[in-house]
Amino acid sequence: MRIGVDLGGTKVSIVVLDDSDQVRYQARRSTPQGDYAATLDLVAALIAEAEREAGPARSIGIGTPGSPDPDTGLMRNANSVCLNGMPLKPDIEARLGRPVVVANDANCFALSEATDGAGRGAPVVFGVILGTGVGGGIVVDGTLLGGANHIGGEWGHNPLPDPDPEDLPAPPCYCGRQGCIETYLSGPGLALRHRAAGGRDCPPAEIAAAAARGEETAGRVFARYLENLAKSLAGVINILDPHAIVLGGGLSNLAVLYEEVPRRWARHVFSGSVRTRLLRHQHGDDSGVRGAARLG
Repeated sequence: MRIGVDLGGTKVSIVVLDDSDQVRYQARRSTPQGDYAATLDLVAALIAEAEREAGPARSIGIGTPGSPDPDTGLMRNANSVCLNGMPLKPDIEARLGRPVVVANDANCFALSEATDGAGRGAPVVFGVILGTGVGGGIVVDGTLLGGANHIGGEWGHNPLPDPDPEDLPAPPCYCGRQGCIETYLSGPGLALRHRAAGGRDCPPAEIAAAAARGEETAGRVFARYLENLAKSLAGVINILDPHAIVLGGGLSNLAVLYEEVPRRWARHVFSGSVRTRLLRHQHGDDSGVRGAARLG
């Protein structure tokens, strides 16, 4: 048995996979908002509950926003800010009395989709989260690449490439920088740009639907979103040259992305043709927690 925990900003998910990758137990609870100690207690309680139901686990993997600093072991870069500066891994290990493996949640998503998901069989897979934040993970020949600084795949906190006048001034990001890709391509980023252009306050799916109906403001804002996503992913292709890019997160459910983005990214990629496939996730909301179970 392998346990995976996905420590999200709004929910904590847990899964138990057996040696055949069959789900033996699964649960989900709301994340205690802004309460680090209560979050640790919830993770420990969920693991205890899972082992009561499915039996002892040989490994425990935890996917988190952000990542541990390789020098101090303290969490950093998490949009669940109560984790930042905290010794998450040793604190959980102290509660459980055994070791755990901790990795960025987008890395867990990428590992899951590259192993038995949409990117199965692709030698190089770039997994992308387009949701409340924008994250990424890299898997090469089935191996997750964390990197020397434990930030492999963190494309969301690079500057938006070649911004148009409509994209300026560059918005501030929670990380302290300005103009990060995340501020444009996350769900809140798209909604904010729609409001700023005079549109009503609505979620990304409604903006995309309004654009498809021909509404002028939504159409203009969503066209900019598609172009910025295409340019940003083209930069990844120019550096990593993945065989597959797999999208996850709420925005990944917009079918138009899979037709429009590859059509638009071609002129930004340093190649006569682009063979990289843009794919929708296979495991949905379970990709991250399944990948966490594979960390062990």
